[in-house]
Amino acid sequence: MQRVFMRRTASAAILCTITSLSAIEASAQVSTAPLTDLPEVTVTSTEDPQAKKKAPTAAQQSSTPRNSGGGAAGTARGADNSDVAVSPTGIASPVEQIASSVTVITSKEIQAQQRRTLPDVLKSVPGLNVVQRGGPGGQTSIFMRGTNSNHTKILIDGIDVSDPSNSNRSFDIGQLLTTDIERVEVLRGPQSGLYGADALGGVIVINTKAGKGPPKATGMIEGGSFGTFNQATSISGGTDRYNYSFNASHFRADDTPVTPFDLLLPGEARHSNRYDNWTYSTKIGVDLTKDVTVNFVTRYTDATLHYTSDNYDYPSHPSSSLSRSDFDQLFTRGEVVWMALGGNLTNFFGVNYANLQTYNFDPLSGRNSSEGERFKYDWRSVLRVGPGYTIVTGAEHHNEQLDSPALFAEEWNNAAFAELQSEIFRNFFLVANVRYDDNESFGGHTTWRVAPAYVIEATGTKLKGSIGTAFKAPTLSQRFQDSPPYFYGNPNLAPEESLGMDAGFEQAILGGRAQFGATYFFNDITNLIESNATYTSYDNVGKARTSGVEVFASADVADNLRIRADYTYTEATNEITHAQLLRRPRNKASLSAGWTPYDPLLLTASLVYIGEAADIDRSTYANVTLPGFTLVNVAADYNLKDGISLFGRIDNLFDKHYENPNGFEGTGIGAYAGLRFTN
Repeated sequence: MQRVFMRRTASAAILCTITSLSAIEASAQVSTAPLTDLPEVTVTSTEDPQAKKKAPTAAQQSSTPRNSGGGAAGTARGADNSDVAVSPTGIASPVEQIASSVTVITSKEIQAQQRRTLPDVLKSVPGLNVVQRGGPGGQTSIFMRGTNSNHTKILIDGIDVSDPSNSNRSFDIGQLLTTDIERVEVLRGPQSGLYGADALGGVIVINTKAGKGPPKATGMIEGGSFGTFNQATSISGGTDRYNYSFNASHFRADDTPVTPFDLLLPGEARHSNRYDNWTYSTKIGVDLTKDVTVNFVTRYTDATLHYTSDNYDYPSHPSSSLSRSDFDQLFTRGEVVWMALGGNLTNFFGVNYANLQTYNFDPLSGRNSSEGERFKYDWRSVLRVGPGYTIVTGAEHHNEQLDSPALFAEEWNNAAFAELQSEIFRNFFLVANVRYDDNESFGGHTTWRVAPAYVIEATGTKLKGSIGTAFKAPTLSQRFQDSPPYFYGNPNLAPEESLGMDAGFEQAILGGRAQFGATYFFNDITNLIESNATYTSYDNVGKARTSGVEVFASADVADNLRIRADYTYTEATNEITHAQLLRRPRNKASLSAGWTPYDPLLLTASLVYIGEAADIDRSTYANVTLPGFTLVNVAADYNLKDGISLFGRIDNLFDKHYENPNGFEGTGIGAYAGLRFTN
């Protein structure tokens, strides 16, 4: 019944958005303000004649910054570099003014490299280790700069998508398809001063596509190895008064081997994973007057994964029958944007709703289910007070619930924050923010961040640094989930806390056609929530320290050839046991290239190296070391004519056998091809 309700709710939401288009013709004639993670307002000087115009939409800002750790080199054809990022400050700002380490990946790059799910997009990003249990749809974790997998906050169109029903309140990005994604920003380092709880390691901000221009229909169909069959379609458009975008995507993989043969019992057959994902999304903006805009976005995912779980023996072995997980996810946000003071003041009033339901069936343990729900109300104000000075203030209230057969729990959180973005003097930029959270369970908590950057124009050098604090609130499950007589929640848990900093430089050479840079980072994390000494409850007993270096170099070798290389060294240590933290490789490197030998043809290639890492044996739970591995992917895209393109790719070109994590085989060599059209 719940799944039927979710489907009806999603259908009703999409139907309402379509119906709302009937009111568009009565709206006023100004460009629609964007719906983003935070107020997206361009910082300009008072001499700029465009200063009072509304900010460009995410679609207009879709190009990759060349600096600050920009995205992969996959856009040699039609590259468009605006050098703008939003996530570090909540204000669309030139990356040369930003001290944060941020990687921006655009829809052009995602399309060029033919990445179909978010884990595939993020695997080459510096500072990240993406761990996926097998093929598409498998549980996926992100370890950013050596922090825990639940220390990264994820936002989709401004909606916090973390799952209140998950024991760690984390979001499984394995269920996220990329068809409607316009832009992904990966912001590294502690960010609670602006984004609140969960942002110890960093933030991933995802913006979906907004319509623009004449009505347009697009479609894609693709097939290939492992029983893969994908389809996607969209309708979008816009004028100076409104925009709209409707998207539907289907991803299916019917035969993905995951379980290593050496884990099977004698004579036991190996079952392949099967995954099916339907995702629907819509995004609408309407200008009611010259100063008031209404935005609406919704996203619904219905996915099913058949997989091999383990039995309860010791050592454990893969079950002889497949288990099943069903995922229903609904995210929606409505927003009113009001401009005043001649465009110098912009207010954003938003309401978010997130509902994540998971249904599991295991042949040995039976059925179980969980539901996480969150309502959030927020206000943001962006005030331009003078040349080079912008103040962002805001307040939030959210209420989240966990509902499972064994537990119902809920809590509220109130927050207020303020941020100053300024040019103290010529070419010296400073961002400073502070935030106060008041939680129903653990009380008040203050976080802050300061990030200066200085640009030396004569040499094309940027010096940058940041220091800040962050925290991770204990989850409802950790506080209240009991499994008597073996394990009990701890309602007295305190938030995990961190102090982090980074410092580095970025250097442009050859008239800006090439860039390189390096950043040192450090995080000190205390009050880590772990099992107590008797393994009967949780307690704040852990402490960890992570540090390392991120290095990048990129170059436009020619007008039709772009390359990029990244390297990350990470030390992540448990300060109590002095052991290396699990699934944090010390060494990671990536290399990517985009080449257009002649105009209709785009070729891309990428290489990712993941060094050895500590892990836990899937069968015996003993400490093991995962060997390092290298993956190579190649892709081609040929524009036939009249908006029709033929594309294909080979993933894991050399059929490298690897496990990440232990006991789960990575996907072997696979070939895929398809057609894409735009009217």
